[in-house]
Amino acid sequence: MCSNIVSIGDIEGFGRGVDGWFDLKQAVITFDHALRLPVDHAITIDFVNRDKGLSARVPVELTAESARELIRVIEMALAEGQEQHLTLEPSQEH
Repeated sequence: MCSNIVSIGDIEGFGRGVDGWFDLKQAVITFDHALRLPVDHAITIDFVNRDKGLSARVPVELTAESARELIRVIEMALAEGQEQHLTLEPSQEH
């Protein structure tokens, strides 16, 4: 049975597709049957800009373990950047 678990978040960034770089608007995360991986269930991350059609999509399919590792290394990189007083957000100062 399909689990059909879907979470959607608004994001800002850029992805590269077959037609070059495009702006990203959403990340669509699913937990469902794997399409390519030789596992029963997988995490699929689709970075998309629905306004630009189906070609504005960057899909990634990960095992659960790889998804957790991705979260871990992203958190590490953000923490290290914050420790070094680097900002990843636009400046709030005027």
